[in-house]
Amino acid sequence: MDRDAVWDAVHRERSALADLLETLSPQEWDHPTLCPGWAVRDVAAHVISSAQYGPADLVRALWRGRGDFDRAMRLDARDRGRRPAAEIVADYRRLDGSRRHPPGTSVREPLLDVLVHTQDIVLPLGRRHAMPPEAARAAAERVWSMPFPFRARRRLRGLTMVATDVAWRAGEGPEVRGSMEALLLLLTGRTAALDRLEGPGLPLLAATPGAAPGAAPGAARDA
Repeated sequence: MDRDAVWDAVHRERSALADLLETLSPQEWDHPTLCPGWAVRDVAAHVISSAQYGPADLVRALWRGRGDFDRAMRLDARDRGRRPAAEIVADYRRLDGSRRHPPGTSVREPLLDVLVHTQDIVLPLGRRHAMPPEAARAAAERVWSMPFPFRARRRLRGLTMVATDVAWRAGEGPEVRGSMEALLLLLTGRTAALDRLEGPGLPLLAATPGAAPGAAPGAARDA
């Protein structure tokens, strides 16, 4: 995907997430997500914060987090998530079409953010939003190339990831096959889609320490 195609996918997925958020009850806004300690409102506010972050915002967040990136993002998300749900959704509508992204990140981080965090929200709620395979492939390529924070190459060393709905494979060793959506969740440390994977590498995946950790705070650790 070229730069324009990536941004088109970001905008479609943010709009779809905003549409879904508008249907949630107050109880669902406070429901836990796949990110431990993060409620739906925190994750929702975090996703759209990508289009609001500037260098000064990042410095302030890291200062509050005492230099710990995960802690900084968690505190920032909780602050943003305390606002009324209508205000959070309004941010999505107001920033529709924005190409701003946090300093030090590529254009693929916002795509990774919205794809993975949408699943962090919908899966615990028993809802469904299909991840576009081509967009998921672009995000997976970015994750595979990043040494931090997901460390996918190291965690999944000795295995070959093979997508069954688009042309994508990575790694070396026994195969773990599945949809690009399921593989992207695995690459980013989520175990929620393991039952959608197959192949001779699955027993090795389960037996490899750290290969499939519990759900991580994820894609904005990512950002």
